[in-house]
Amino acid sequence: MQFHMPSRLYFGSGEIKNLKSIIKDYLKAKNPVLVTDAGIVRSGLLEKLIPQVPGITVFDRIEANPKSDTINEIAEEMRVLAPDLIIGLGGGSPLDAGKALALLCTNKGNIEAYEGREKYGQDPLPFLAIPTTCGTGSEVTWVSVITDVNRKFKMSIKGPKMYPAVSIVDPDLIQTLPPSIIASTGLDALTHAVEAYLSKPATLITDNHAIKAVELILGSLEGAYTDIKNNQKDRENLMFGSTIAGFAFGNSDVTAVHCISESIGALYDIPHGIANSVFLPHVLTYNLPDCYHKMATLARLSGITDPHDMTASQSFIQMIRDLSKRLHIPQFKDLNIGKDQFEKIADMSFMNNSNPSNPRVLQKKDYLWMLENALN
Repeated sequence: MQFHMPSRLYFGSGEIKNLKSIIKDYLKAKNPVLVTDAGIVRSGLLEKLIPQVPGITVFDRIEANPKSDTINEIAEEMRVLAPDLIIGLGGGSPLDAGKALALLCTNKGNIEAYEGREKYGQDPLPFLAIPTTCGTGSEVTWVSVITDVNRKFKMSIKGPKMYPAVSIVDPDLIQTLPPSIIASTGLDALTHAVEAYLSKPATLITDNHAIKAVELILGSLEGAYTDIKNNQKDRENLMFGSTIAGFAFGNSDVTAVHCISESIGALYDIPHGIANSVFLPHVLTYNLPDCYHKMATLARLSGITDPHDMTASQSFIQMIRDLSKRLHIPQFKDLNIGKDQFEKIADMSFMNNSNPSNPRVLQKKDYLWMLENALN
């Protein structure tokens, strides 16, 4: 049994105020650059950080589901600047992009050459992760997910040197998030925790983190959704749950929910949190025969008292459906993906490298069944 999480974590309200000293005194960086997206710039969050890093070069061109051509273009610009630290500020897209750029700053070529595990020859630059949503988990994992625009396929670029050197998880940074983003990223974090717990590579250590994450997220998500600004305890618990869900799935794996969501994200640019939220109950329904004993633990943790494991697990799945409805998560039919696309989605989902981690064996036909079930 192994557990690896080498990132130094600063967690708590107000921790972002330590950014300057972390860069200067701990990381000893003299030429950092910052990676973010246009939404963060519009939100005003960037303006609050810039005084701590005056003169820093900002790359704010990262899109949702970051694209390989964007990463490659920015990498060429960064290599000229020769930074000694990459800072990622935002949701999962800027954080994953920051990891990929940290790799390309010390290695030649394009990001497509590094798909897979430890394909880099030189260690990536140090990376400092600052999440501004409650769902990514990327601040404590060793994976960067980048969309190969030529194949329309989400690549996983991973390696033990790709963990962030430092992560600053400050719940105050999410207090201006709109409810729709809290809903989708919060359910994304729940998906990470549930999948980590049910996946085949799960261990006693990852199970403990996953169980606690499920408890925290289910206990805080609706309060944060209702009033994120004033419900400080809920946003703290939601961010903590998201982070330790990252501990869990980063050391076990995700399952078929991510196989599908990464496929439709690459093909149709559906936001990752939305895709995970839509498919979580449908994948749990498929997996039920092979993991209902373990799923029942999560059911009872969430207040379901049914003594029978199968029916308790069914109630847990229904609870997630009901929660998604209260949080106004769209249904699959609302994503406007035609049935003529199901074969392509099923093919890509089956090829995803997390497919073997699903607790129940999955073939292409099973993905087709889940897609049909979600549509209906």
